[in-house]
Amino acid sequence: KINLGFGIGSFQRNWDGFLKIKLLSQSSGTRVMPVTIVYTSSIFYTFEKWTDPTRDNLLSSRFNYSHQLHIARKLNSRLSLQITPGVVHRNLVINDEDQNNVFSTAIAGRLKLTNRLAVNAEYYYLLPGKTTDEFINSFSLSFDIETGGHIFQLLLTNSVSSQEKIFIAETTEKWTKGDVRFGFNIIRVFSLSRKKDI
Repeated sequence: KINLGFGIGSFQRNWDGFLKIKLLSQSSGTRVMPVTIVYTSSIFYTFEKWTDPTRDNLLSSRFNYSHQLHIARKLNSRLSLQITPGVVHRNLVINDEDQNNVFSTAIAGRLKLTNRLAVNAEYYYLLPGKTTDEFINSFSLSFDIETGGHIFQLLLTNSVSSQEKIFIAETTEKWTKGDVRFGFNIIRVFSLSRKKDI
């Protein structure tokens, strides 16, 4: 129910850590719960050089934060849908008119085409504001190929990074202009203990 993670991104030289907590699990029977709810909190630290090294640059200006609430429902054995309200907080913004807090709502879905192949889609809508008017909503499409031990994920997106601070609050590329990037993930689950036979 609790997941901790750490990552390093080459874009803007961001290091990040996250905490993910499952608050509720979808269930049926004696205790009915129609959705699964997961809370995610992330922190980002940038090692990028200051644009103006002569000013009084604070250490706190290198930190950014993201908070999301993932509300998902598995409709059947093949289709799952999710809605994700969230906020990205940036300690340092470019000018006084920019927002430190950028609010968004995402919709996502997963469709299993076969037992080993699935397609995923995710769209982040930025709520109106002075800063968000300058950026583009993030849209990603991916294909999962399960081999039995690994999951190979092929990803197409208009964002330049998979870190929330960037792909939610700072996407500038458009699918309609051909600004599509290709990503590749390999997912493998390791267990420290063997599952008991039931």
